[in-house]
This record gives sequence, structure tokens and C-alpha cells, in this order.
Amino acid sequence: MGVSRRDFLKLSGTTVVLGSLGVNLDPAKAYAQGLRIKNAKQTTTVCPYCSVGCGIIVYTENGKVIQCEGDPDHPISEGTLCSKGSSIMQMANNDTRLLKPRYREPGGTAWKEVEWDWALDRIARLVKDARDKNFKAFSTIKVKEVQPDGTEIEVEKQVPVNRTDAIAHIGSAAMDNEECYLIQKLMRSWGLVYIEHQARI
Repeated sequence: MGVSRRDFLKLSGTTVVLGSLGVNLDPAKAYAQGLRIKNAKQTTTVCPYCSVGCGIIVYTENGKVIQCEGDPDHPISEGTLCSKGSSIMQMANNDTRLLKPRYREPGGTAWKEVEWDWALDRIARLVKDARDKNFKAFSTIKVKEVQPDGTEIEVEKQVPVNRTDAIAHIGSAAMDNEECYLIQKLMRSWGLVYIEHQARI
């Protein structure tokens, strides 16, 4: 919003007039001095929701998050946050937030809380089993070969593919470029061909 010189002088004059008329600004000053973040610890961090990497200032008191706001000194977001980033305090202060993984047995109807070690071991075992069961070392393709007399014939050849079609991976937009690179290398080393990313979908 642009303010002309004339508008600026009008606003300045109004402020001077109100001050000279005895408008008491002490309540506003007292409110400013009593903000809830007055004694809070200030920590800078990065929003975890997407790969933009907006800066956030988190205020904590007695180990509890009491305020979050955009970091005006951050070179990417310059103090602005999207609707998800603005509500980030609810991620920390949420009674319904799950703190442990949950597991539902095949055919089961109830979720049960499990330990992280058990869940990660189970995921690793299922990925390994699916890869081993459906791994293709070679695939048959049809290619055209030129014969000595100049004619072309179609022949079948075995070519190495070293892949599995049984597993797919979808990347998270909360990951930075380096993490995406490492995940891509890991998935390719397993032989995955169905690799996608949330930012493209």
C-alpha cells in the first residue's frame, strides 16, 4: 500500500493532535510489556511441511511451545508462512498426536500400539520379502537384427534389468534435495522402477 506525502503528513498530524488532546497510551504500552512471550526461550527452526524451508521462530516456556511465528530474518520466507506453517504449534501441542506406531494385523479390525524397533524391523522384512519374491534379473525383448543378406528378422534376446515391479516409492515434500537424492539412490539400488514424488502429483 503506497502512502503519499500528503497522507503521511495527515497521519502524523492526527497522531500529534491525539497526543496533545491527552489520549492515554499507557494501557497499550502495558499490554506490550506483558506479552506471553516476554520470558520465553526463542529458537529458530525450519517448517517441516514442505521442501520450501520457511523459517520459523518458536517460543517455549517450561519445555512447552507457547508461540510460533514466521522468521523475518529468514532468506526464503522473510517472515511469511502458509496456512499449514501458521498452525505448526498444533503439531507440538496436540493431545491426539500419535507418538508411537500403530499396527493392524491382516484381516484385523483393531489397531494396536507397537514399538518403533518392531515396526521398522517388520517394514524391512516385508520390503525384503517382496523384493526377493518379485525380483527380475533378466527380461526378454524383441529386437530386429540385420542378416548377412541384408534382410531384417525379429529375434528375442535376454537383457539384464535387475528390477522389481512389486514395490513403489513416493517421496515426501518435507525432504530437502540432499535427502531426496539419497532416497533416490537407495530405491534404485533396490531395483525399484516406480518412484514418484509428492511435489509432482
